[in-house]
Amino acid sequence: MTFDPAQVKALTFDVFGTVVDWRGSIAADLGAFGRKKGITSDWVEFTNEWRAAYRPMLNKVIAGETPWAKLDDLHRGALEKLLRQFGIAGLSEADKDYVNKVWHRLDPWPDSVPGLMRLKKKYLIATLSNGNVALLTNMAKRAGLPWDCVLSAELFRAYKRDPKVYIGACEMLGLQRHEVMMCAAHGDDLDAARKQDLKTAYITRPGEYASGREPKVKAEGGYDVEAKDFIDLAQKLGA
Repeated sequence: MTFDPAQVKALTFDVFGTVVDWRGSIAADLGAFGRKKGITSDWVEFTNEWRAAYRPMLNKVIAGETPWAKLDDLHRGALEKLLRQFGIAGLSEADKDYVNKVWHRLDPWPDSVPGLMRLKKKYLIATLSNGNVALLTNMAKRAGLPWDCVLSAELFRAYKRDPKVYIGACEMLGLQRHEVMMCAAHGDDLDAARKQDLKTAYITRPGEYASGREPKVKAEGGYDVEAKDFIDLAQKLGA
């Protein structure tokens, strides 16, 4: 079936890696924190290891092996292990809370805000992220991300790629599934959304994966739209 962009009424966006540069943001933020505290560490590798713990944590929740917990709490559990792994000691609870909330302070890719502003003129734009609501709203406030609506996996007590996240988002927006387009830099996210009859847009983000850390799950490809950034996406959707 030929894709008709006129059918789409809302765009939902993956956030980590698609809208914001998590690796560059966290490494820079923690680097500044380390200098202030007199802590020397490989903050880029620290960031990569923190992110590497992300999917295994979510998979355990999805499989029912661990109880539901919001992403801030999962990040905090992983942080405790990382601090031991990297030999970082002596942080107060306030310090740890500050470090953990670095995920609230991520910077957007250069095209994200101008691209979203264009898309917002034609479509309803919303997050559809594994980040919890507080994380996503704090991030948006700081980075100037112009969301019409913040939808989080937290609302469904599930994590992507669980079907209930995609289905629930459509229901909350009051739209049919084919009227919603999932936009992401991750093929597994788009593949899962497509299985629930959402439209899909793949956004190329060359800086998303560190060398040797590409995803093991191969994307199926053949998405409704493929764009090099959000400006390109806006052009291809006529926004």
